[in-house]
Amino acid sequence: MHEDGNGGGSRGGADVAPSGVDQPGFLALERELTVLLRRARANQGEMAREVHPDLESAAYGLLVRLDECGRQRATELAAYIGVGKATMSRQLRALEDLGLVARAPDPADGRAWLVDLTQEGRSRVQRVRDARRARYAGRLAHWNPDEVTELARLLHQLNRGMEK
Repeated sequence: MHEDGNGGGSRGGADVAPSGVDQPGFLALERELTVLLRRARANQGEMAREVHPDLESAAYGLLVRLDECGRQRATELAAYIGVGKATMSRQLRALEDLGLVARAPDPADGRAWLVDLTQEGRSRVQRVRDARRARYAGRLAHWNPDEVTELARLLHQLNRGMEK
């Protein structure tokens, strides 16, 4: 399904391509992003297994989010990841069972719970993230450091544009 939720169907009878969509730059962008995303999905599964052999690939993103942002409500995590409450609840239960996250009552709202990494979860996630950055550094060692910084800036700009 496309991000606009229309599942790729046509609007009003005929698909109309936005101006410039057939430019070589957009064709190359589509091709390169497809390769990047395919590799990212495969790498996410590997990283999840490095954190814990029984960790689902999809749950790795939750651990990274908690590592970067600290404790959060399950509803915030569900919104960020883009899943429903039931899916989030199931994933969090599995992460709790693996000893990677823990829940505690939210002091601001006694009905809500905050989820955070356990010390074991934080240690495992940090080890995997450090190893991933080391792999990037090794594979991009022939790049100029300014190019790496520029790539990160452009990817950030792309991600921000995709949020809209």
